Amino acid sequence: MADLTGFDANQVEPTTAFDPVPANKYLAVITESEMKPTKSGTGSFLQLTFQIIDGEFKGRFLWARLNLNNPNATAVKIARAELSAICRAVDVLAPRDSTDLHNLPLVIHVRCKKRPDTGEITNEIKGYAKKEQPAAPAAAAPNTTAPWKRPG
Repeated sequence: MADLTGFDANQVEPTTAFDPVPANKYLAVITESEMKPTKSGTGSFLQLTFQIIDGEFKGRFLWARLNLNNPNATAVKIARAELSAICRAVDVLAPRDSTDLHNLPLVIHVRCKKRPDTGEITNEIKGYAKKEQPAAPAAAAPNTTAPWKRPG
């Protein structure tokens, strides 16, 4: 039970339902990570919380689950490849802890898919990439005019 003494809903605007974000690429960071047991109890997955940090959907959250400990070898192989993509996108190739991946910008590729159980449209992260670096300013062409011939 949580103590809510002092909270007054009359003083706070209620949240509204969030529609899924449109399929696109978004600049995001990992804000939380946690190992959780699978529903069957036979393994565990790394749940990553991503927050969009730029654009119209800034502040929105998305989640990814990586089945790193699972009796299904294919699920583990897919999860390890996805973790590798995340690590490469944030330039942390040998993390010691999932928190080593937090707060580092990367691009997430988001798609929309229909849930088979409810038919509801939800978001799914389908890829990761490095944040694009701004282009370096073009170097000025060297001035080959002799100093005494330059306008002054």
